[in-house]
Amino acid sequence: MYKVFVNDVPIILSTEKYIGKNYTSIPIKRADLKKIIKKVAKGELNYINLYHPKEHKLLKHLKKKLPVVIAGGGLVRNEKGEILFIKRNGKWDLPKGKLEKRETIKECAVREVMEETGVKDLKLGDLLQVTYHVFKRNNKFKLKETHWYNMYTEYAAELIPQPSEGIKKVRWRNFEKAQKSLLKSYENIKLLFPKEYLITHPKDRVA
Repeated sequence: MYKVFVNDVPIILSTEKYIGKNYTSIPIKRADLKKIIKKVAKGELNYINLYHPKEHKLLKHLKKKLPVVIAGGGLVRNEKGEILFIKRNGKWDLPKGKLEKRETIKECAVREVMEETGVKDLKLGDLLQVTYHVFKRNNKFKLKETHWYNMYTEYAAELIPQPSEGIKKVRWRNFEKAQKSLLKSYENIKLLFPKEYLITHPKDRVA
């Protein structure tokens, strides 16, 4: 199963025709994806399941329907166990960016984290997860496929946000502050965190 986010609403890609009574299920091969995305974006459709019996064909059909932008990013921890967050468009996010020509996705992830935050001496870990979300550019819907890596650094000097990318703040967040930041983050970012980060104190919850 995959989740493809439109804003913070997931379109489910699965091998099952029935996944719940609230879901509208459509064979992914026949789906009018752009029409579905528009309805989800307008709040007219919240539960959608695009299915195919063969799991390896789900992304194949999805990528035939939308132009794909490949990106790399990182969940960076320091020696204190704090996590590196950026703030952009009023939400807390993790650093990431678009793959450039003649670079690997790992090189992209490290470069983008350094450019967006000013952090140095990054040690690349394993692939954490690949996330998918839909965005609109030049009046066209596109699919962003982001490869997220675990990263580590002992860098303790000044963090520098990249203003050309609309980044207003860069902060190290301990466990408690990371929990609070995730309350004002994106659903696809939450997929990268262990469940304990998503269990918040009642006083932190938004009514």
